Amino acid sequence: MTVAPGTLVLAGTPIGDIADAPPRLAEELAGADVVAAEDTRRLRRLTQALGVQPKGRVVSYFEGNEAARTPELVEALLGGSRVLLVTDAGMPSVSDPGYRLVAAAVEKDIKVTAVPGPSAVLTALALSGLPVDRFCFEGFLPRKAGERLSRLRDVAGERRTLVYFEAPHRLDDTLAAMAEVFGAERRAAVCRELTKTYEEIKRGPVGELAEWAAEGVRGEITVVVEGAPEKAEELSADELVRRVRVREEAGERRKEAIAAVAVEAGVPKREVFDAVVAAKSAQKPL
Repeated sequence: MTVAPGTLVLAGTPIGDIADAPPRLAEELAGADVVAAEDTRRLRRLTQALGVQPKGRVVSYFEGNEAARTPELVEALLGGSRVLLVTDAGMPSVSDPGYRLVAAAVEKDIKVTAVPGPSAVLTALALSGLPVDRFCFEGFLPRKAGERLSRLRDVAGERRTLVYFEAPHRLDDTLAAMAEVFGAERRAAVCRELTKTYEEIKRGPVGELAEWAAEGVRGEITVVVEGAPEKAEELSADELVRRVRVREEAGERRKEAIAAVAVEAGVPKREVFDAVVAAKSAQKPL
């Protein structure tokens, strides 16, 4: 007799306050044939808080074993099992394990559904005070400074609101890099410890936020950054150079003049810098 495939269930878990757990989560935890958890110890604390005891097999499913464990879970799904996937906080697959399993299940025509729940991305976006009609999630930036700057330059002209995750010990460097690439006046919000006891939303120009973060910040961090301003007009390289020259003649240092012109023109700072360097190489007076 042919066995019908089971179902893969992606379940959102609280990002802080356990009371935010979706009502169906306890039901799914109690009834699943297999519970795949990013951290089985955190899962144990979660089930105890919810007052449930998983009847099924509990396995770990984290970055280190995701590739190796996916075939095993797909095999269970093909055998008719209901597999529940939970991560430490928020929705699986969103900067957490899950994508490989979902893709593998879809390839085998296995049903995939979800228990929607808390999301740090949407919570931070809603609390930021920045435009929410269009946004894009950029996940974690690279740890290396050069790669981080390169990634930020790729989205310097992005009009949509940007959302990032960041580790607290890298927050000051990330905000400083954003100030360099986007301009120090670009609005942003640092959302810390969302839904937890010490929740804090720090809003302001990204340059000021970088100075604040340099004093040290703790907790889970989500950064929301305003999109690039609409270009009033497409400025030529010569016009960008002319505007830098005017600011320099008024007493601004070249670095600050380039950053200011980039912001007012709605272009990446690198574009203005390159125009200035090209003009200097061509021996055009600045």
